[in-house]
Amino acid sequence: MTRLLIVTADDLGLTVGVNEAVRRAHVDGVVTATSLLAVGRAFDDAATMLRDLPRLELGAHLAIVGEDPPLLSAREIPTLVDTTGMFPLSYRTVVRRGLAGRVDPDDVRRELSAQLERVLGVGVPVTHVDTHQHTHLWPTVGDVVAELAAAAGVAAVRLPRSHGHGPVGLGVQLLAARTARTLRRTGRVSPADYAGLDEAGRLDTATFGRAFDAVVRRGAGSAEINAHPSLPADPDLGRFDWSYRWADELAMLTDPAVRARIGSAGYRLGGFTDLATTEGDRT
Repeated sequence: MTRLLIVTADDLGLTVGVNEAVRRAHVDGVVTATSLLAVGRAFDDAATMLRDLPRLELGAHLAIVGEDPPLLSAREIPTLVDTTGMFPLSYRTVVRRGLAGRVDPDDVRRELSAQLERVLGVGVPVTHVDTHQHTHLWPTVGDVVAELAAAAGVAAVRLPRSHGHGPVGLGVQLLAARTARTLRRTGRVSPADYAGLDEAGRLDTATFGRAFDAVVRRGAGSAEINAHPSLPADPDLGRFDWSYRWADELAMLTDPAVRARIGSAGYRLGGFTDLATTEGDRT
């Protein structure tokens, strides 16, 4: 049986260099889907590019963390921002605020609804939803994301997973199980397997190979692997202290050996719209 692999490039709209890298990774490589950051500075450039790439599936990369400001004002979403009206930089702040009961789901709903509407307004079909730094693993955020996807008629929502055995990995696994139940309850679908969280920012050819081989061993009928490419020496990435190897990920995504490896393992490259015809696609 041929299995489905979705290769998603995240952070479209972050910079013009990221946008160009996503284009190359789709046209010359294995990327089949991308996720657009509504708050990104290069959103308009990305929107123009997407209209010329009809085979690249578009998702909404919803954000309540990161260096870019929210779409709404601090007065409208006070529990999501600091005194300057900015999001926290890390998901860890979201977790701490969530544990303290200081994340208002109505604030989350207002901001993420505005972001989803902006992505829907690009004029390209939106096939999936995910979040910056996977914050929808946190229940307050995940409930809202699933609700918004259902209301917008977007069938697929990413289900991030970790296969690590440390505290972070085990915590992600517990949260993912809860998120899976939310997605089932709202009728959303996800690939049956996933990789990319544990490898974020360092998904070069060797690391991709190890992650993909693990996907093959687990044997699910569908899987998503997400990456973060950009052009070498993209000057606009200097404001992000992420230590990501963006150019290495672009090199991997356009490496002919990677495409050959996927095919030889019995996988076909496809998108989230293919989940309905793939065995084992529901969470």
